Amino acid sequence: MSQNDLVILGKLGAPYGIKGWLKISSYTDTPDDIFEYSPWLLKINNELKTVNVVDWRRHNKGLVAKLDCVDDRDVAHELTNIEIAVNVSELPELPEDEFYWRDLMGMQVCTNKGYNLGKVDDLLETGSNDVLVVKANSNDGFGKHERLIPFIEEQVILDVDQDNRQITVDWDPSF
Repeated sequence: MSQNDLVILGKLGAPYGIKGWLKISSYTDTPDDIFEYSPWLLKINNELKTVNVVDWRRHNKGLVAKLDCVDDRDVAHELTNIEIAVNVSELPELPEDEFYWRDLMGMQVCTNKGYNLGKVDDLLETGSNDVLVVKANSNDGFGKHERLIPFIEEQVILDVDQDNRQITVDWDPSF
């Protein structure tokens, strides 16, 4: 299984208690949703290990979980900061006009006037709207290295063509 077949959903945190529970950092929109996916895949010593969540609960403002392969605090400590992944096939299908961030990565970004701004290098969550981080082409006529373009559909983002891997934007190239 390649890295492209995996989606990172969160990270294992510090041990919680003495019976092998771990704190969980969830990257899903609703944090509890991380427990909708099973099994989890953990990359340990460059090998993928399949684990199942035996139990979980909310604790204060966070989440804690008990994994089937962890029975004491020492083993839990060894898993601290390991990313939680699932196979991409586990993700639910989205409606035609919605996208996973991973689908937008590497797409060409062009203005509605035909100027190629570069490729999507990253995305940022700002609270009000997501932002495309577009790495400019090496021959960018405006001397830009990257552009931050708000992901505001119909105002800035005019079209996302997944088949041709291109996003059309209404954006001034000098920004």
